[in-house]
Amino acid sequence: MSSTQRLGLPFIASAQAQKHVTHNEALFQLDQLVSCAVESRSLSAPPAAPQAGVGYVLPDTASGEWAGHGDGLAFYLDDAWVFTEPVAGQLVLIKDESALVVRTHTGWQRVSVPIGLAEVLSVGAGGSGLAVGDGLPEEQLHVFGNSIVSSGPSKAASGFYVEEELVSGLSGAFADTVMTIPDRAIVLCVSTRTVGAVSGASSYDCGIAGERSKFGGMLGTSVGSTNAGVIGPQAFYAATPLRLSANGGDFSGGDVRVALHYYRPAVPQT
Repeated sequence: MSSTQRLGLPFIASAQAQKHVTHNEALFQLDQLVSCAVESRSLSAPPAAPQAGVGYVLPDTASGEWAGHGDGLAFYLDDAWVFTEPVAGQLVLIKDESALVVRTHTGWQRVSVPIGLAEVLSVGAGGSGLAVGDGLPEEQLHVFGNSIVSSGPSKAASGFYVEEELVSGLSGAFADTVMTIPDRAIVLCVSTRTVGAVSGASSYDCGIAGERSKFGGMLGTSVGSTNAGVIGPQAFYAATPLRLSANGGDFSGGDVRVALHYYRPAVPQT
């Protein structure tokens, strides 16, 4: 074997010349992958002037210098992009979402309820005994940055979540989000805010493939335009991206922040 099985770190061969080159390459990889943090996972092409050391999770539609490396990791080192294939169980902090994602066999999944978070708001049996911190009863109400989750003694849980994504550099007839409505989620609302003036289109719709205005139609293109696309709660049975569709012409620019509001259950763990 010439490298480690999981992370692909290069081994120093017996009697190898210039051992420092192989050693330094492994250190570079560890420096990026251990406690990994990237700028974003919503860019489809490299930024114009990247800073040394920045990283990105690449979408399937990666283009430009990132073409052919979709669904992987890219880091800017020594004035060039270095690409790494993610491994199952890998954790990555997405800075522009303030979110932690984990690599699974189905792709990147957001970690909605971090394990072991210290500040836990808890309600005891019968809805009494409100407490914060240690010494909590078995029935708990967990309050995190983007979620509220109640759990029972066997860790069955009910959670309300909010996930956000900035869809930037709009182009073409439509743009899909990287984030998806999770399997077995019940969606209550998808809200939007135009944060960079949308050009090329006279308005846009927010929905999913096949239902273009499910969460709002004829939405404003000027900065500051918002919409709360509430619906009768609907269950989804497969991971489903959200879609922004252009009206009156194709998108030629613009940035829209999309927020997904949903409920999701978790089955008992024992």
